[in-house]
Amino acid sequence: MNKKVYRKVAVGGTFDKFHEGHKKLLTTAFEIGIEVEIGVTSNAFGGLKGDIDSCKERMANLRSFFSDKSNFHITALDDAYGPTIFDPEFDAIVVSEETEPTAVEINDIRITKGMQPLDIIIVSFVLAEDGNPISSTRIRRGEINKIGKILK
Repeated sequence: MNKKVYRKVAVGGTFDKFHEGHKKLLTTAFEIGIEVEIGVTSNAFGGLKGDIDSCKERMANLRSFFSDKSNFHITALDDAYGPTIFDPEFDAIVVSEETEPTAVEINDIRITKGMQPLDIIIVSFVLAEDGNPISSTRIRRGEINKIGKILK
């Protein structure tokens, strides 16, 4: 499959309980982006989801996973849009099916500011053994593990 390569790609999330779905999302960003900006929800913004690991710990997990790469930057996100609504150099955003509406909102904002809309790359969910998506929420509840194995 011949994928388009982008100069600067955005990808964001909470990345709590770093799991196979996160890996697929981020791997896609690195496959298509020369430079990758990874936004990680801040403690305040991410904490709206409940009891999650600290932003510092979640960022460290990402740095560890991509220790063999140098073409990325990790930043804390205090909102759903991050630098994508200010930086005209982004040309694509990688999202899950769940977060596609946010990417559409980002493009609407960019257009009103006179910036080019981003190409939206949608990554399908990674499914657990039960056919439902792997999610940090399900892992926190003890339903599944990070690779989607059913625990209860």
